[in-house]
Amino acid sequence: MLESHRQPRGRALALLQAAACAARPTTRTNENRLTSIAMLGISYAMLSKELVAASTVPLVLSVLAEGESYGYALIQRVRELSGGGIAWTEGMLYPVLHWMEDERLVESEWKEADTGRRRKYYRLRKEGRKALHAEKQQWLTVHTTLTKLWKTQPNLI
Repeated sequence: MLESHRQPRGRALALLQAAACAARPTTRTNENRLTSIAMLGISYAMLSKELVAASTVPLVLSVLAEGESYGYALIQRVRELSGGGIAWTEGMLYPVLHWMEDERLVESEWKEADTGRRRKYYRLRKEGRKALHAEKQQWLTVHTTLTKLWKTQPNLI
């Protein structure tokens, strides 16, 4: 992570954790931990709120590296890429996008969509590309370490 983003990132993480907790339905089997639901031999893992919070910034940066996008499209793209395993809400995502704007990682512009509706489009700034590079290095380190510990090969989708 870029040194200048350490302290504000902590505040964003706390905000994300609170939003993720508020947005997720509460059940006895879904309390602050990774929960696995096995139905008909198919296992579906819901991410813990902490993992959702920790992965939101690198996911947003990565999707925006593909090109500019608006909030709802970001939500749909991440849901699609995760096979439904990561289901953000608008109430969780928009505070993060605003924080990323404040940190100068992204910039936004209001545009009229093909439907005639005005949408706020986000795109990466130079600082966002640098932050994405740092996030990639960190997540690849975690991934590589877990792969070694679990003695498995990555299951690429």
